[in-house]
Amino acid sequence: MSTVQIACRQKEIPQKTEFLSWVEASQQAAGQAGEITVRIVDENEMGLLNQQFRGKEGPTNVLSFPFETSHEVEEEILGDIVICAQLVEQEAVEFQVSPQLRWAHMTVHGVLHLCGYLHNIDAEAKQMEQLESRILMELGFSDPYEG
Repeated sequence: MSTVQIACRQKEIPQKTEFLSWVEASQQAAGQAGEITVRIVDENEMGLLNQQFRGKEGPTNVLSFPFETSHEVEEEILGDIVICAQLVEQEAVEFQVSPQLRWAHMTVHGVLHLCGYLHNIDAEAKQMEQLESRILMELGFSDPYEG
C-alpha cells in the first residue's frame, strides 16, 4: 500500500487520498504495481536532497528514488517520490495552471520515473509526456503540455 507523508507547512496541499489516486492511475497506465511513498517537503529539505543525490544546488520540483535491494523482498516496492511544495505552487503560477493540476502532474511524473520512464533524450521525453498527458486527462485535468 502506498503512503503519503506531509513534511512541511504549505497551505494548499491536496488531500492524501488525492495523491494516492494519482499514484494508482499512474501505476495502472504504466502497467506497474508496488508500494510508493510520496513525501511532500519544503525547499530546504528538497535542496539538501538535490545536492546529496544529484550534485545540484537548490531545490527541484520532484525527485524519484527507485527502490533497490540485493535481498529478496516479499512486497513489491517501487520506491519514493519527493515533491517540493513551494516549487509546485510557484510553477502553477508561472505555467498558468491550477495548483491541483501541477500537484497531480508532479506526482504522475515522479511515479512514471519509478516505473522506468525517462526523459534524457527527445524520443523518451515525448513518450513520457504523452503518457503523462493521457493519465492527467483521464483524471479530469487538462493537458499540461498544451499552450
